[in-house]
Amino acid sequence: MSADALISLRPVAAASARTTSRDALLRLHNLREEPPPAERTGFPGVDLWRWQYFEGVRVPRSIRIPIDDPWGWRLNSQHRRVYEKLFICWSQSVASAPHGVAPRRFPVFSKPIVNLHGMGAGGYTIRSAEELEAHFTPGHFWMRMLTGRHLSTDVALVGGAPRWWRHTVGNRLPGGTFDDWVVLARHLPRLEARWDRWLREYLDGYTGIVNLESIGGVIIECHLRMSEQWVDLNGPGWLESVVDLYARRRWRFDDRRRTGYSVVLFAAHGRRYWIDPDAVRVLRAVPGVSSIQITFDARRPLEQHAMPPGGFRLAIVNCWDREAGRRVRARLARLFTAVDDHPGPANNGAAPPRSARAGQ
Repeated sequence: MSADALISLRPVAAASARTTSRDALLRLHNLREEPPPAERTGFPGVDLWRWQYFEGVRVPRSIRIPIDDPWGWRLNSQHRRVYEKLFICWSQSVASAPHGVAPRRFPVFSKPIVNLHGMGAGGYTIRSAEELEAHFTPGHFWMRMLTGRHLSTDVALVGGAPRWWRHTVGNRLPGGTFDDWVVLARHLPRLEARWDRWLREYLDGYTGIVNLESIGGVIIECHLRMSEQWVDLNGPGWLESVVDLYARRRWRFDDRRRTGYSVVLFAAHGRRYWIDPDAVRVLRAVPGVSSIQITFDARRPLEQHAMPPGGFRLAIVNCWDREAGRRVRARLARLFTAVDDHPGPANNGAAPPRSARAGQ
C-alpha cells in the first residue's frame, strides 16, 4: 500500500497520517464501535488496539477493572505501594538504594522508583562509581543486576490468596524490545510457592488480577492489573471469569490452557506507518492465528505511545503456532508503509516496509 493510497482513506486530503477515516480505523483494530471514554467503561485504561478483546464483555455498573497502571494505582489506594520498585526490591532483600547512596559493587541497574507510563522506561546500566556520579538522576534508584529468564506472570487473587497463575516467557532483543512471548501451558510450582508467600504478605486483602514481571525468579515490577496483550490466549471465558472475580470476589474458570505465542513487530522510531485494514483482516484468518493487534493509534502523536528505546512497535500477532505467527509477522512487515519522508526498516528479521525497499 502506497502513501497515495493512504490519503484516499482520509475524509479530506491532508499531508498528515493522523486524520484517518473512522471506518478504516475501526477495521484496522477489528472493532465494531470506538471504545467509550474511560469513565463510561468497566475496563478503564484499554488501548485502542486491544479493545477488540473487551468489546461486548458486560461489567456491572459499580465495577471498574483497571487495565493500565494509572488506573490500577487510582483504584487501589490500599495497595499502591507495590508500584514503588524500590519497595519491591526491599521486600525481597535485593541490594538497592536511591541515587546518592553508593552500591558496594558494580554494575547495577538504574531506573525510576515509580513510573506508571511504561514501567520499564528510563532504565540504564551503571558500571562504575564515576558513571553513577555523572548520571545522578533525581527519582531514580539502583538495584543489583539480575540475570536469567524474563517472566510476565498473571495471578488471580482472592483476598490476597492466589487462585490462578499464568506464566509467559519473553525472548529479549536489544533496546528493551522482545522478539516474542511464550504463554506457557504449564505451572512453575517452586516459583509459585515462593511468590505465594510474597503476595499473601504484601497484597493481603486484595481481590483481582495482578501482573508480576520478574528476572531470574526475582520480582522487578508488580502491576495491579492484567497483561492485556494476550487476553485471548488465556482461553474462552477467561475475561468473563475476571469480571466475576471483581464483582463477586470469587474465581471460577474452566482452565483448558494450551501454549500460545505473542509475536512482535518493531520498526524505527520517529516515522509514521500505515497498513491496509483489509490486508490485516485477511491475515487474521490465517490458521493458527488467534488475533492481530496494530499497536498504535494513527490519530495520536508518536511521542504519546509508550514504546521501548529499541523500536516503535507496529503489530503483535497472537497465535497458537509460533511459525505461523512469524510468517504473518513477515507479511505484515512487507505490507506496512512509512508515510513520512524518511521510512525505516522493520525489525525482528522480517522484510522492511515496501516504501523502504522502494527507496522512498
